[in-house]
Amino acid sequence: MTAALLPTALPTAFEAVKVDYAAVAPMLIVVAAALVGVLVEAFAPRLRRHAIQVGLTLAALVVAFAVLVLVSVDNQGVTVGGSIVVDGPALFMQGSLLIFAVLGILTMSERFGGRSADAFTPMGAATPGSPAEAAADRAGYATSEAFPLTMFAVFGMLMFVSANDLITMFVALEVLSLPLYVLTGLARRRRLLSQEASLKYFLLGAFSSAFFLFGAALLYGYAGSSDLSKIATAITTANGDLEGLLLPGVVLTLVGLLFKIGAVPFHSWTPDAYQGAPSPVTGFMAAATKLAAFGAILRLAYVGLEASRLEWRLGVAAVAVLTMVVGAVLSVTQTDIKRLLAYSSVAHAGFILVGVLAFDVTGVSGVMFYLVAYGLATIAAFAIVALVRSGGSEATHLSQWAGLGRKHPVVAGIFALLLLAFAGIPLTSGFTAKFAAFAPAIAHGGLAGIVMVVVGVLASAVTAFVYFRLIVLMYFTEPTGDEVAALTPSIASTIAITVGALGTVILGVVPGPILDLAGRVSQFIQ
Repeated sequence: MTAALLPTALPTAFEAVKVDYAAVAPMLIVVAAALVGVLVEAFAPRLRRHAIQVGLTLAALVVAFAVLVLVSVDNQGVTVGGSIVVDGPALFMQGSLLIFAVLGILTMSERFGGRSADAFTPMGAATPGSPAEAAADRAGYATSEAFPLTMFAVFGMLMFVSANDLITMFVALEVLSLPLYVLTGLARRRRLLSQEASLKYFLLGAFSSAFFLFGAALLYGYAGSSDLSKIATAITTANGDLEGLLLPGVVLTLVGLLFKIGAVPFHSWTPDAYQGAPSPVTGFMAAATKLAAFGAILRLAYVGLEASRLEWRLGVAAVAVLTMVVGAVLSVTQTDIKRLLAYSSVAHAGFILVGVLAFDVTGVSGVMFYLVAYGLATIAAFAIVALVRSGGSEATHLSQWAGLGRKHPVVAGIFALLLLAFAGIPLTSGFTAKFAAFAPAIAHGGLAGIVMVVVGVLASAVTAFVYFRLIVLMYFTEPTGDEVAALTPSIASTIAITVGALGTVILGVVPGPILDLAGRVSQFIQ
């Protein structure tokens, strides 16, 4: 080999990546607990696994939240070689995710007097309705691995909202998605529907990941780096040579993220996955995944792509309008409570996108407040859905909820409160959240922002009809012939439902402290 072919300069020494362990400690605690949970599955006695997993998971989440509040807030900055950034929005959303995870684990741990979690099948690998599944149930088998799987998903979500480059964002996207694909297929009842939902979610999720990765590759080709701040610099200093890579890269990357929030036309997985998954998993997925995905969208749009927003903002605004309209209109036609809440979730994704497109710090704080309010109400709502039973299975058909307010006034009353919050009725968190998301769009979004808000208000009116129809069904309609009853929840589920209901009321009546907190921490580190 000639000297001309040799590199002109070789690195003198390997440089280790600098890691601020105090900043990333909450993530490390969560992933460590997930790994310990895997060891528990391997070595702990079968009959004790459920209690060990629930205790381990809840303890780890509480410790991670305490460390985040007491330690990580004082160690903000860019770390792990620039791939992770711990700033105000990241900390706010990580804290919210940990709270959602605690509430989700509490609902997933519900046993209703059985030996294992009631929501999960005793053997996920068994054919639905087969002798093997019945034998597993008699033997006391339990899919307690659902808890470490949930912790892996939480770890991915924590990383997703703090990812500072596209490669880290993609890794976090896969880490949070893969456990959710599995959890979706582990429902104890209606197993074929659950497995079908899991397969659909997986296949469409794989497509969306491919779109994201292809878009990331184009942006890397455009900027020469996957770092969001360097992409932003490349956009502002571009000479036009590689301009053809920018817009396709932005579009494909956003498609991958819009899929995770269930935006139209990337929403087709949402009703099937929500209906087929165990109800506690659906609640956790609806709240936490939406928050994590919007956290990534905010960081990508405000840190990496803001300088080019004039090229793609109207396209995303069209997606937001379409999402609100389709989610609201299709929710009217639903006869299954879980599919109704799924299309409601689609409409809410459109409402939140309105705040994202304001491109102002008030939009960031409004979106973060909306995500917290929506998440608390959603987890509580699906926990109540898991309580209402007919013949041992969840009573998900709307007709089965007729007269529920007479037989179980407390359960129906709390559910009615949550529906009022989804509708955006004053003195509930939903009203404050919609105002916090829509006001910045009117103030800073120009004509497009005003159009989106008008469509949002009209779509809210349509969804309000759906929610009020359900309330009328519960209180003013005679019960059907089905024997429908609301089971008595354990302390764990009671805590989750109570926190969700109280949060809905407090964030509607006294939203100031959380709104102020969101406003103080809404500035991204560039």
